[in-house]
Amino acid sequence: MPEHQEPENREIDMGSGNYNEQIGRDYYDNRNYVNNYSSEPEQAKLNPPNNLQCTGSTNFVGRTHELTILRERLQQIGTVPLTAIAGMGGVGKTELAIQYARQHETDYPGGICWLSARKSDLAANLRQFAQLHMNLEVPQKDRHGRLLNLTQQVEWCWQNWQPSEGLALIVLDDVTNVENFRHLLPKANRFRVLITTRLRNLDANIEEISLDVLSLQEALQLLTAVMDDKRVEEEEIIAQQLCEWLGYLPLGLELVGRYVAKKPPNYKLARMLQKLNEQRLDNEAINSSSSVMQQSLSTAQLGVLATFELSWLSLTPTTQLVAAFLSLFALNIFAWKWVESASESLNWSSTDVETANEQLYELYLIQSVEDTSGEYKIRIHHLIREFLLEKLAALQEADDLKRGFAKVMVAIAKTISNSPTLEIITRVKDAIPHLMKVAQNLTDAVSDDNLISVFYGLGRFYSGQGLYALAEPWLEQCVSVVQCRLGESHTHVATSFNNLAALYASQGKYVRAEPLYIKALELKQRLLEESHPEVATSFNNLAALYYSQGKYVEAEPLYIKALELRQRLLEESHPDVATSFNNLAALYYSQGKYVEAGELYIKALELRQQLLDESHPDVATSFNNLAALYYSQGKYVEAEPLYVKALELRQRLLGESHPEVATSFNNLAELYQSQGKYVEAEPIYVKALELRQRLLGESHPEVAMSFNNLAGLYQSQGKYNDAEQLYIKALENASKSLGVSHPNTITICENLKILRDNHA
Repeated sequence: MPEHQEPENREIDMGSGNYNEQIGRDYYDNRNYVNNYSSEPEQAKLNPPNNLQCTGSTNFVGRTHELTILRERLQQIGTVPLTAIAGMGGVGKTELAIQYARQHETDYPGGICWLSARKSDLAANLRQFAQLHMNLEVPQKDRHGRLLNLTQQVEWCWQNWQPSEGLALIVLDDVTNVENFRHLLPKANRFRVLITTRLRNLDANIEEISLDVLSLQEALQLLTAVMDDKRVEEEEIIAQQLCEWLGYLPLGLELVGRYVAKKPPNYKLARMLQKLNEQRLDNEAINSSSSVMQQSLSTAQLGVLATFELSWLSLTPTTQLVAAFLSLFALNIFAWKWVESASESLNWSSTDVETANEQLYELYLIQSVEDTSGEYKIRIHHLIREFLLEKLAALQEADDLKRGFAKVMVAIAKTISNSPTLEIITRVKDAIPHLMKVAQNLTDAVSDDNLISVFYGLGRFYSGQGLYALAEPWLEQCVSVVQCRLGESHTHVATSFNNLAALYASQGKYVRAEPLYIKALELKQRLLEESHPEVATSFNNLAALYYSQGKYVEAEPLYIKALELRQRLLEESHPDVATSFNNLAALYYSQGKYVEAGELYIKALELRQQLLDESHPDVATSFNNLAALYYSQGKYVEAEPLYVKALELRQRLLGESHPEVATSFNNLAELYQSQGKYVEAEPIYVKALELRQRLLGESHPEVAMSFNNLAGLYQSQGKYNDAEQLYIKALENASKSLGVSHPNTITICENLKILRDNHA
């Protein structure tokens, strides 16, 4: 029988007020047929992956010698060159790396991967790069069912890098600890690794380019380029003194040049030098926290600090608030529209924000970033951000700014659905580092009602892509944080139990999921009225868990309770009612009650088409399930167009690499196989099995059924030895993941017995 969609676990986010369904894993029944495994990823993009967003400074000067050395070292043959650009903050390490990558993109037909290494999870970031830029899904288990740790998953990324030929450049920007990334480095010599760091003498095995400050000639050239006038030529001696005062540091020269460029033509560089000297004297009378910062800065960086202070004083009061607000973002790019989104809660007018953007950009306190989406995105130099953090700490409005920032990030988190499409993943990916910052450091700025949304958004972002290992710590942290703040007896605690249980269930960890679902149900029954929609949801979710384990007797009364509650408490035309129709239908389908199942599947489909957009994952699920029912009744003509619709919808909404796409491949292939169309069926079966092994790991129950299906195909073709080996694999997997009494395990066992009896 074909695979139909498993009853849906509906994870609820009470903080958001939205009730989003999680489309459950696909259910496999009886003797489905699928084909052989291929370890080569499907992805074959014409263009190499490249996430380099910064265009580089238009005022870049000098560094010709360093660029030449970089290319020579990174083009060495026979090794995996690891080159470091080392130097103090503000000297232009990142800018040099950007300029190199931009100027030599053609040297790397294998692609360019730029990762921020400062206080971030490089392994997670690399996985995300593989997902978004190469359409790869990194497995969580090896072929023997053993869990892969993040280091092993990173190694898989290197081995399956697409395209499979040509040099690839990996840039790790702002490395603070070599040992944090050494074990993550690629081993194949097609990769070239470039790091930027403020550390000196990193390692004997790392070729280091020490980036010093600019020469006097280069400094004057940069100053002239930024100011774009004749002031440097007219006051050459003063300009030289100014460069010396700034320690020939590019960041300081950029800041001074931008400051002077805004002044009238008769503004003299001598006046600028005088103001800087006065500002440095003022900086000596600073508070203790700033004193700690000053002690950590070099003479050149102290010049940058003095220049920053002048720029700060030239800002309007509201622009100062906006600048301090920007310090709350992580050291990653971010969209300016997120700043605009905070305007209402912080009482900023659109004119205030527009003026702030203009002032900050003109003074080089922010830098624009190239983005293919057309959105205006920016980044902040880490030294500028540190200065801004000092300003934030001194502001009376600091707590208000933190709450405004958290509110913006929470709003983004709530837009991440349980089954995020590629469009959603692409739209929110840049917000994830900043949402993590809220989860790690700013939960005090999040209201009680929204606290759960921070962690749930991160969990949905990763689990929706099948990245369960990355989702799990956020949902586990959610439980502990919510319990700590709100106590044991709170509905949000029940929600956090439910969401973590759903993640465990998605991985087949039923033993860990069941007690959490039961806790969630008991809490809701105690804290809410028995007749409450959330109680219905808990009945549904616990029933779905039992269904997944083949415990149909335990599941049925819970599904019926959930449906009755929803029909009584909600309008008859409600998405949750459609979910209950679907789930109860699935149960009847599994029990062979096709008439009852058909009536409920049709009701679910009609409701979803009426309530949801026709292009919605839930509609695809209903198409798939109704088609599976028709198939089981031998109604192949009715089943085929529904399977095709489901597949097309899923490919368009979820992308080619998604478990639900694998289900659609399997079902359509089985339909063809049942009609004797073996040539059409086999390549589609290959895709389904390969996707499952890659996305879910070798020991997942769904992979067991794919082995079973492939064995059935080989059996029908007379390839009995191949079929037997696959049945054995399927049986071993299902016995471990589902248990020996599960219907799927029993089916596989029977299939193997039939094969051996008939072809002994």
